[in-house]
Amino acid sequence: MAGSLVRGVLRTCRSPPLTGTRFYCQAEPEPLTIRQQSDGVRRILLNNPGRRNVLSLAMLEALRGDILADVHSDELRVIVIAAKGPVFSSGHDLKELTSAQGRDYHTRVFRTCTEVMTLIQDIPVPVIAMVNGVATAAGCQLVASCDIAVVTEKSTFATPGVNVGLFCSTPAVAIGRAVPRKVAMEMLLTGIPISAHDALLHGLVSKVVPEERLEEETLAIARRVCQASRPVVALGKATFQRQMAQGRDAAYATASGVMVDNLALRDGQEGIRAFVEKRRPLWSHKRDKAHD
Repeated sequence: MAGSLVRGVLRTCRSPPLTGTRFYCQAEPEPLTIRQQSDGVRRILLNNPGRRNVLSLAMLEALRGDILADVHSDELRVIVIAAKGPVFSSGHDLKELTSAQGRDYHTRVFRTCTEVMTLIQDIPVPVIAMVNGVATAAGCQLVASCDIAVVTEKSTFATPGVNVGLFCSTPAVAIGRAVPRKVAMEMLLTGIPISAHDALLHGLVSKVVPEERLEEETLAIARRVCQASRPVVALGKATFQRQMAQGRDAAYATASGVMVDNLALRDGQEGIRAFVEKRRPLWSHKRDKAHD
């Protein structure tokens, strides 16, 4: 996937004045992210492998823009986030976190990061992380924030901030909601990486696959999501996130009410009719109601 997304470097050549036959070429900088979309699947590629796909403020802003672009369009059904190079993301850019940048800039960095992570969970379409390599600190947070994560056997995950004097407190929000408390604390307190299979065991990722099957397995999940009704998926995702933050009784009350709302959708009734009539459903992908 990464190879299919990477754009060639555009070069513009011109002759500077008074240089006779001398020419020079100036390379335009590569975009930090690359976005492509087809058949309902939006692919976002972190495209700064030379800096280990660091989540600089500029990278976070680019990622936010890629996620939000036409996010309510019926044409968008699922988002896949991947990365170019052997590092999915090494987390925040520590060069942006020095005293020289100042408290206001630091606040902006973490506010933007929080916006991106919460957007992933709040937008109406599922977001899948496709990981082939190292994900550390805020990079690990990004994986934990996604709805689904498909990773290769060589992938590793860590929160090593404690070892450089910056505890991974914001990554802990997402990671602590994905893995058992004691596993999260060991990761946070030691910074020791965990393997892909340990990440699967503890619930940080959804599936571990051989490297050569990563794109195939990820797109199979994405295409399966595309087969469902968009408003039903959106309603289900939002409800899952909401009820997970509630106690048992409140969660059942929330989910029961949403089940009734789901049944009132045109696509909700179409799915039931199709099942009874033993045929494929014909989704409208609209939030139209079949009844009040």
